[in-house]
Amino acid sequence: MKNSRRNFIKASTAGAMTALASGVFNAKSYGNIMGANERVNIAIAGFHNRGIGHMRGFTALENVKVTAICDIDQRLFPKGMKEIETGGGNTPTTYTDFRKILEDKDIDAVSIVTPDHWHALQTIWACQAGKHVYCEKPLSFTLHEGRKMIEAARKYNRVVQVGTQSRSNMVVHKAVKLIREGAIGDIYMGRAIVFGFRPNIGRVADSPVPEGVDWDMFLGPCPYRPFNENRFQYNWHWFWDTSTTEFCNNATHWVDLIRLAMQINEHPKKIQCMGDFYVWDSDQEIPNIQLGSYKYSDGRTIQIDVRSIYNNTEAGENSGAFLYGSKGWMHLKHTGYKIFLGQDNEEGPSFTVDRNDPTVDKTAIQEFKGLDVPHMQNFIDCVRTGKWQDLNADINEGFLSSSIGLLGNIAYHTGRTLEFDGKTERFVNDDEANGYLTRDYRKPFVLPEQV
Repeated sequence: MKNSRRNFIKASTAGAMTALASGVFNAKSYGNIMGANERVNIAIAGFHNRGIGHMRGFTALENVKVTAICDIDQRLFPKGMKEIETGGGNTPTTYTDFRKILEDKDIDAVSIVTPDHWHALQTIWACQAGKHVYCEKPLSFTLHEGRKMIEAARKYNRVVQVGTQSRSNMVVHKAVKLIREGAIGDIYMGRAIVFGFRPNIGRVADSPVPEGVDWDMFLGPCPYRPFNENRFQYNWHWFWDTSTTEFCNNATHWVDLIRLAMQINEHPKKIQCMGDFYVWDSDQEIPNIQLGSYKYSDGRTIQIDVRSIYNNTEAGENSGAFLYGSKGWMHLKHTGYKIFLGQDNEEGPSFTVDRNDPTVDKTAIQEFKGLDVPHMQNFIDCVRTGKWQDLNADINEGFLSSSIGLLGNIAYHTGRTLEFDGKTERFVNDDEANGYLTRDYRKPFVLPEQV
C-alpha cells in the first residue's frame, strides 16, 4: 500500500511539473479589476506558527474568505479548520501540495508563509496561475530568485505584497513624516539591532518521517536529507539549506524601515559581515552572532547587529531601527519612536502606542490596529483594483530590503569585504561570491529561467 501510494505521488508530481513547464497554469484571462466589495478568496500556504497569524488576519477583513489551507503536515489541519469555521463561517479545503491550489479557479490569492527556500517557486507558480500573492519576508532565498519573482509579478501583472507589515503602520508613517521634515537633519547612518534569545536546539538523531508529514515536499528544492526534528517546523531557521539567517528572518523588518526613512532605493556598493556560532553545543549551522556593514554609492551606511544568545539590551531596548542625522537621532519601533537632539541628547518629539493600556492614548489605539490587519487590507484593496502600484510593500521594495541580509550572508561566507554592482546585480571580479547569488535545485523543484 505504501509503495503504491508513493508511486502515485511521484506520478502526480511529475504530471504537475510537466503542466507547469508546458504553460497549463497560465494567468487567467479575466480582467484585473474586481468589484470594490467583491469577495476575495484566499489560500494560506504554510500553516505552522506564522501561518496561523495570516489566517486570523485575513479572516478579520470584510468580505475575505480563507477558503483553503495548505501544509505538508496534515496534523495541523484539524485545529486550523476549526478556527476558520469559527471565525470565518466556512470550512476550508485542505491541500498538502501547493500546486493543487493553482488548479482551483475559485482562489483569487495565496498567502505564502512557507519556509524561505520555498518562497520563489510558489510565488512564481502562483503568478503564472493568475493568483495574487502575499509573501512573507524575506522575499527570497537568493538574489537571483528575487529578481525572477519580480519578473513573474510584472509579466502576469499580479499584485504581490511582501510581509514587511510596518509599511502599513501609522506609527511608522508619523515617524517618516518627521524625518522628511528634517527633525533629525540629514541622515548619514541607519542601524538595525535584533537581540533576541534563541534556545539551544541541542543535537538530535535522524528519525522516521512522522505519519502525515510529506518530508520530500518540505525539502522541495533543497538537497535530500533524512528526516530530523531539528530541521523541521521552526528549527529549519537554523540550517543553511533552508535558512536565510536572522539577518533576513528578523532584521529585515528594521532594515526595511531604515531604507524607507533614508529613501534608499538601490543595492549597497560595499558589504562586510562577520560573526560565528557561540556558546551552545548544537546541530545549528547558522551564526548566532552576526554583524554587517553596508556602504552605498552616496557614502551613507547601514549596519545590522544580530545577537541570539541572551536578551541583551541597548539604550534600554533589544530591537529596533536607529537613525542618525546631523541634528540628532531616532529610535523607531513598531509601536513608537523617540527623538534625541544635539550633543546632550535632549529629548525631542516622541510617540508611543500601548495596545494594552487604552488610557494612554485612545485615539492612537483606535488608529493602530496591530501590524497584520492594515497591511493585509492594503493587499486586498489592491487585489480588488488590480493596481499593484498602490501597494505599501510591493515586491520590488521587499526585494531590496531582503537582499541586504542576503548580501551580508554572502560576505559572511567569503570572509572579506565585497564590492557589488547594483545594476548587474553581480559582485565585481569575485567568482566565489557570485556563486552564492543562486543555488543548486533538486529536481523537479527547479527555478525556471523563463518565468
